[in-house]
Amino acid sequence: MYIKPVRRVFTQDDLSKWIESNTYNEVLDFITQLQDSVTDKPNDAKVATSPVIAKLIHLIDKIYQIIQRHPVKLEKDISRFGKVEFRDFYDEVDAQSAELIKPICETAIVETSTYLTNSFGDRTRIDYGSGHELNFICFLLCLYKLDVIRRDDFPALILQVFTKYMSTMRCLQRTYWLEPAGSHGVWGLDDYHFLPFLFGGAQLCNHPHMKPKSIHNDELVEMYKDKYIYMECIDFINNIKTSTNKQQDKLSLRWHSPMLDDISSAKSWSKIKEGMVKMYKVEVLGKLPIIQHFMFGELLKCPEGIPEHHHHDDDDNDVDNCGHVHDVTNTWGDCCGIKIPSAIAASESIKRGAGVPFD
Repeated sequence: MYIKPVRRVFTQDDLSKWIESNTYNEVLDFITQLQDSVTDKPNDAKVATSPVIAKLIHLIDKIYQIIQRHPVKLEKDISRFGKVEFRDFYDEVDAQSAELIKPICETAIVETSTYLTNSFGDRTRIDYGSGHELNFICFLLCLYKLDVIRRDDFPALILQVFTKYMSTMRCLQRTYWLEPAGSHGVWGLDDYHFLPFLFGGAQLCNHPHMKPKSIHNDELVEMYKDKYIYMECIDFINNIKTSTNKQQDKLSLRWHSPMLDDISSAKSWSKIKEGMVKMYKVEVLGKLPIIQHFMFGELLKCPEGIPEHHHHDDDDNDVDNCGHVHDVTNTWGDCCGIKIPSAIAASESIKRGAGVPFD
């Protein structure tokens, strides 16, 4: 009954069918329901916590332990690109994913394990982006469709499980210097993530003191980074993308994250909450370079009318012959992109005395 999910969207015509499909609406509705469930709720809000939440947190803890088993071996000539030890981590997650999921759900393991494994980045390119983040949402959506997760679990799913996933991804990004998937660079919200801003904006909707422009106040960001997802993202960016010139640091967000700077001028967090959903539809769910990596199985069905295209090797590392579509206008980033060092690699290089990599 269940099958290993595979990629099916490869052309603009396929993308149009995807956008008009029931599966597209299922994914979007799930994300917006999760967003609504955390409106006005800080990370430490008292919310219903069922056994499945504890099991999901335990699963992510197990994956964090896998990171610890594959430390990076420091080299004399420090590479500024992704660390190859990430592949050992990825292989162990891939090998163990089915066993990790069984305590949560013994049904549709072939489908849920595929989405889970692909939630932590790309093994070949040693990168991570909003498409991998979407895989984690698909993993949770599959559990919801299997009635393992219920609507009452939604707040805890974001405040406890998704934040745990984010914490693990930050560790992965720092440990293995994961590169951004694509080359959107300063034009994106974050080199790696989108959904924390979508969920985080909802948390702050009716906050009595915090305004969108508060992200420029370093003291407030420091004070609330553990309480609100949006502030954690700003703190992470500020700590990674800082200038070596201290006088420029005060303007760093405006310089390296102009979109976040522009968004901070919004009149209210409610506007940001609504705007993030509209932006996600266009820049993630509506972008061929991202959705051509989306996988369909029995739980998340391929839209009708999309033909079976040629299969391409997922491990093909030849950018010019990857089989992906590149002749499209792209404002978010492409699947292969120009190989660029991550901001984390740049930051760590400076810390270790390797110099500024972009000089």
